Amino acid sequence: MLLAAAVAAATALVATGPVAAEPLTAPPPTDRQEQYAAAAAEYGVPQSVLLGVSYLESRWDTHPGQPSTSGGYGPMHLTDAQHVLSTPASGHVDEDEDPRGDDSRPLTLDPATASAPAEDALPQASLQTLDAAAALTGLAEETLRTDAAANIRGGAALLASYQKELAAPVGAGTDPAAWYGAVARYSGADTEDAAAAFADEVYDQLGLGATRTTDDGQRVTLAATTVTPDQSGLHKLGLRRAERPDGLECPVRLACEWIPAPYEQLSADPGDYGNHDLGNRPAQQKIEYIVIHDTEGYFGPSVNLVKRADYLGWHYTLRSVDGYVAQHIKAKDVGWHAGNWYVNAKSIGLEHEGFAGHGTWYTEAMYRASAKLVRHLALRFQIPLDRQHIIGHDNVPGTTAGTVRGMHWDPGPYWDWSHYFDLMKAPFQSTGTPHTGLVTIDPDFAANRPAFTGCNQQPPGVPKPTPPAAPCPLRGSSAVVLRTAPSATAPLVNDLGLRPDGTPDTMYVSDHGARASAGQTYALADIQGDWTAIWYLNQKAWFYNPASAPTAKWANGFVVTPKAGKTTIPVYGRAYPERAAYPAGVPYQTISPLQYSLSAGQRYAVGGVLPGEYYRAVTFDGSSPGDWTVIRGENRYVQIQFGHRVMFVNLDDVQIQPASVGAPA
Repeated sequence: MLLAAAVAAATALVATGPVAAEPLTAPPPTDRQEQYAAAAAEYGVPQSVLLGVSYLESRWDTHPGQPSTSGGYGPMHLTDAQHVLSTPASGHVDEDEDPRGDDSRPLTLDPATASAPAEDALPQASLQTLDAAAALTGLAEETLRTDAAANIRGGAALLASYQKELAAPVGAGTDPAAWYGAVARYSGADTEDAAAAFADEVYDQLGLGATRTTDDGQRVTLAATTVTPDQSGLHKLGLRRAERPDGLECPVRLACEWIPAPYEQLSADPGDYGNHDLGNRPAQQKIEYIVIHDTEGYFGPSVNLVKRADYLGWHYTLRSVDGYVAQHIKAKDVGWHAGNWYVNAKSIGLEHEGFAGHGTWYTEAMYRASAKLVRHLALRFQIPLDRQHIIGHDNVPGTTAGTVRGMHWDPGPYWDWSHYFDLMKAPFQSTGTPHTGLVTIDPDFAANRPAFTGCNQQPPGVPKPTPPAAPCPLRGSSAVVLRTAPSATAPLVNDLGLRPDGTPDTMYVSDHGARASAGQTYALADIQGDWTAIWYLNQKAWFYNPASAPTAKWANGFVVTPKAGKTTIPVYGRAYPERAAYPAGVPYQTISPLQYSLSAGQRYAVGGVLPGEYYRAVTFDGSSPGDWTVIRGENRYVQIQFGHRVMFVNLDDVQIQPASVGAPA
């Protein structure tokens, strides 16, 4: 039939002469670099600008069909908030949780009154750019969400439309410097400084260039080109000026605004107040930690919650769509955010718009803003840029055995710790060999895709792995899974704090008791073929670490082991002083061991030696005996990487030695 039709057509052509042919449409390019080039040419956008904007949104990754924490899709982060805001926000607190974490001044919030509607402070147009892209390109919304080439076309169409609205020159050959205003608008920011910060990052990236392989295996390159942008278009966008008072604790080029958390007395009782405590840090007490959280909700509602005097407070909230930062509490004061008073008293808390286990991804704009802020704070307060001091909420230990199971697990296994530390100019590096006794977890984030379950089914508190949960989307992760033997079929290790019956932990996304995370350093216990064992929660824990594709780096440093003659020693969730250190009238805070122990012959990586301290703060006006003072004693503690969470042992119970001494051969 096909042959006959071809013959007939040829005969007709000979008989009648040539006829006008239908124009041939070239098939769309399949190479990602060519897709950017084609979209740039189609809509008259300089290719470097299109690549730079996309890099600042997603680093060119596709995250196929999965939204960001602000409802953005694909490499151009086309936002479709209406499509995702129907997902209920879990909020910050769980039933019977005490985010303050201080026995002497307990705080329990009712989750039913600690929620806010799923809304955002940004203009709706910023949260629905996918609608505009669909109208400009004629492509279906679902196609724009799931097809990378279509998504890139949508982003190019948006940039061109913004450029035209500014009455600026359009054309693929136009000078990239003329596109600053359109790039600033693409950020979705509602303040001029946030839009400028995004655009500045894009143009900085143009000067640096970039080359990387995307999450779907495509190699993309942005050639380094120095561009001095024309910033005049920024002021034509009509954006508001953010409040940036003197004393705002943010780096200069970071878009940051002061939105204070209230410090208020709630009744005649001086112990009834919120939502943080006054302090005098670092003069009175050293700040040891920066704690990375996610909000388990959207930016607008989360900021509304921190503005409530009857709620809890943290120092900063970061927005996903543009990296905008709101500061709520001064660094000198103590936030109620980590669920452990010892950590709260010695930390700064950063909340990032997002969900630990909803299958969403964190934007590059937010990673960069957070990295700038953390580096600034770390340098100011002399906090080491390592995973012993820059910790996740999931690394904060329970205060006592009874609180371990309810501790949070955000920002979760999908936070890219390795990239985050690269941005802070503190990359994870190999500092040893298999003979130096320590190993730093560092899998290839994009290629490491553990088969977690239960995404969108569980808030950040207690893991509930039954009934069986649906598989999560396979996506990049910072976490490696730990097993009881060097085999992919061996059971996961057990965390007694989560499962007192000794049963194995699970692959449920919130069940983090059998995981190690990028940047965490552990004492080496054994090596067998492609498998490496670490000491973890008083047992050997094995992870897959083949030489051809290593998931960890060898490291050097110090370890603790029980002193000679001690069979086991206790492990603690807070480093409190002894009873004799407390002045008259100040209740003793019990030194209560956790349910774990550290056995002779085991070794754990040292994160630092700390004084026994307790910051007393239980009244609004400091009227209680000893209030607003730091109580110190003779006790000293060693912070160790004991499990997924850091913990503490008494210095008198352990010997500190180089990790190379007694390391496995």
